[in-house]
Amino acid sequence: MKISVLGVGSWGSALGMVLGENGHEVHGWGNEASVVDDINDHQTNRKYLQGIQLPKNFTATLDLEESLKDAQMVLVVLPTAAIREVTGRVNDILGRLGTHPLIIHATKGLERGSHLRISEIIEEVMDRENYEDLVVLSGPSHAEEVAHHDLTAVTAASKNLAAAERVQEVFTNKYFRVYTNTDISGVEWGAALKNVIALATGLAVGLGLGDNAVASLITRGLAEIARLGIAKGADPMTFSGLSGVGDLIVTCMSPHSRNWQAGQLLSQGYNKDQIAEKVMMVVEGISTCQAATELAEEEGIEMPITQGLYRILYEDGDVQEVLSELMERSTKQEASLTNSF
Repeated sequence: MKISVLGVGSWGSALGMVLGENGHEVHGWGNEASVVDDINDHQTNRKYLQGIQLPKNFTATLDLEESLKDAQMVLVVLPTAAIREVTGRVNDILGRLGTHPLIIHATKGLERGSHLRISEIIEEVMDRENYEDLVVLSGPSHAEEVAHHDLTAVTAASKNLAAAERVQEVFTNKYFRVYTNTDISGVEWGAALKNVIALATGLAVGLGLGDNAVASLITRGLAEIARLGIAKGADPMTFSGLSGVGDLIVTCMSPHSRNWQAGQLLSQGYNKDQIAEKVMMVVEGISTCQAATELAEEEGIEMPITQGLYRILYEDGDVQEVLSELMERSTKQEASLTNSF
C-alpha cells in the first residue's frame, strides 16, 4: 500500500525504512529541500540518519498534498509543536481529496498551553470523516538502532483494536515487532513523560552520580509518570509495558537519547535555549516538563522529579539544591506507583 510519512527526521526515516523494507510504497514529506533531495537522489538521509541506505521505494517531497495523495495510511512523525498546524493542513487536503486514510502518530510529547496529548490534538483539529481511525506507535526504539536492524519491540495503541492490529501487520518484520494495546491514553502519557525523566538521568550522569542514583530516578520517575497518567484515565498496567517502563529505560540510559544528551548539557551549565541550539533537534522533554508541572499543579499531584527539573530549566534553580530537596523529603512507605519520591 502507499503510506505517507510526515516528517523525515531520524525517526520518520527509520520507520519509513521499515515500511519500505516490508514492501510498501513510502512517500515522505519534509520541509528541508536538502534532506528531500538526499532521499530522492541517493536513498540516504545524511543529516538525520548517517550511514543508512534507504530502500528504493522510499521517496520524499516538499509538497504535502503530493505525499498524501492516494495514501492508505498517514504516519505522523513531527515535533509536538508542529502537530496542530500540520495536521490542520492535512485535514484540509484530505477533505479536498475525499480520502480517509488511517492516521498513525509516533510523536512523544504534550502540547504547551493546552496540555493535550498528541492524539487529542489530532482529534481536535481533524474532521472525523477525513480519516479512518487513529493509532499511536510507541515504545523503546532509538532510530539509529532500528535503522541498523537491531531487534526492537513497540506498541500500537488505538481505541479500536482492529486498527491497531492493522498497524501491527504493516510494521512487523524479523527485527521490528509490534504488540497491540487499547489504552491510547496510557501509551501517550508514558511516551511523553519519560523524556522528562531522561533529562534527569542525563543530568545525574553529567554530575558524576552513579548507577544507584540513575536507578532511583528511573524507578521513582516511573511512579510519577504513572501517578499523573492514572489521574488522567490511563490503565495502570500500561506503565509496566513497552510504552511505559520499556521506553523509560531505553531513554534514560542511552547516549542515543537527545533528552539524555540534553541532561548532560544541563549539568555543564547550559540553559534550555542553549541546549536546543547545541542538540540541533527538538528536545521534547524540555517543553513536556513545563506542561507536566502545570498539569501536576492543576491536579494536585506530587511529581517531585519533574517539578525539580522545572525549577532548574525555567526558574534558574540551583541543581545541588534541587537534588538535596529531593533526598531530604519526608520519608514514606514504598507501597505502590502512586507514592511520591
